Amino acid sequence: MKAIILAAGKGKRMGEITQSLPKPMVQVHGKPILEHILSGLHEHAGIRDFFLITGHCAEVIETHFGDGSSRGLNISYGRQWVQDGTGKAPELARDWVGDSAFFLCYGDILVQPAEYGRMAALAEYDGVISVKGGEELKHGGAVVLDSDFILQSIVEKAAPGTVSTPWYNAGIYLFKPSLFPFTARLEKSARGEYELTDAINALAAAGLRIKGHELRGQWADVRDPEVLEQLNRPAA
Repeated sequence: MKAIILAAGKGKRMGEITQSLPKPMVQVHGKPILEHILSGLHEHAGIRDFFLITGHCAEVIETHFGDGSSRGLNISYGRQWVQDGTGKAPELARDWVGDSAFFLCYGDILVQPAEYGRMAALAEYDGVISVKGGEELKHGGAVVLDSDFILQSIVEKAAPGTVSTPWYNAGIYLFKPSLFPFTARLEKSARGEYELTDAINALAAAGLRIKGHELRGQWADVRDPEVLEQLNRPAA
């Protein structure tokens, strides 16, 4: 099993913090978000092979992690030169993936590290989507699951009362190479971007079984300075 990490974004809501720093390199508890992600996947899911998709200030990430050998990892890179959404970005790693199952993670999502291992244990499914309860669905994707916790659809920025689900898309996935024919067929959305969730919806509509996985414990989308400050606040 391998892992692709989407780490190309600038994080405009971070303001001056990310002027000369990729958002995944912002520090939480004294080390970059991306460092937390890589170590969690390595220690709890046994991942050694990583493909980091970089963009904004790419050299900061590439210099910090290098080829990964100092950490006992194998790290490869691809650059997303045009910031036109997350839907097409994984295709940079298509040849690298080969026939392996792989995690696909956003580089600004923090989770309890043991959750990576729990997701890896579901690898018999066509895919796995992490979900979290208790979040404001209007901020992201509302995940509709059936009685077997299999994905039916993802509804982006759902208005209150329009979708009957408590589940929020938590931004950590496990896929097989069967994802790529669906990303290849993506067209730009109304906001002018290739949306990863459109490809995932197409997977589900084609009958592939995408298992929902409820995350336990703390989860954070480090979306803005307020979230960052809260995460770095000393424990009471």
